[in-house]
Amino acid sequence: MKLAAEHPFANPEAAARKLVELATGIEPVQDGRIHIEKINAPFLYKLKGKGPEFGAGIKYAVEQGWLELHESGTYVRLINAGGETAPA
Repeated sequence: MKLAAEHPFANPEAAARKLVELATGIEPVQDGRIHIEKINAPFLYKLKGKGPEFGAGIKYAVEQGWLELHESGTYVRLINAGGETAPA
């Protein structure tokens, strides 16, 4: 019997760190905005993450103060609080 291995982004912190890493590699547009699809697509299709993992990762990153999510959900901004950068 074959057991399924735990998915690498099942932990919200791991997903959040990967999302921040993806966001740091993207050139922000106006006012530091990073369109959500620029991190969503690589996370879901290249890294084979799942939708709930993406949502949990975004939520965790916002709670930790690493990302700012616009109320519309269309873009994020990296937050540099107190001179510290978000973890990669």
